[in-house]
Amino acid sequence: MTRPPAELLTSLPLGTRVVVRYRIEGGLTDALGNLTARDSASCTVAGRKGDVVVPLSAVTAAKPVPPPPTRRRPRANPDR
Repeated sequence: MTRPPAELLTSLPLGTRVVVRYRIEGGLTDALGNLTARDSASCTVAGRKGDVVVPLSAVTAAKPVPPPPTRRRPRANPDR
């Protein structure tokens, strides 16, 4: 049996890259980034657009994810 998502978030080491799906007014949204803080009521995910504080009571799914792929170098301009 799998653990509830909020319980998983409280057991992962800080710094783990995660994706967290949580309820917001009008639906669901995701936070993707490193787990940087947590307490008994919330966790903080540091993503590309900044920190997102997610109430654990709103979490519907969560899992660790691999590091992002390395960025590719831009292609050379074929017209030059």
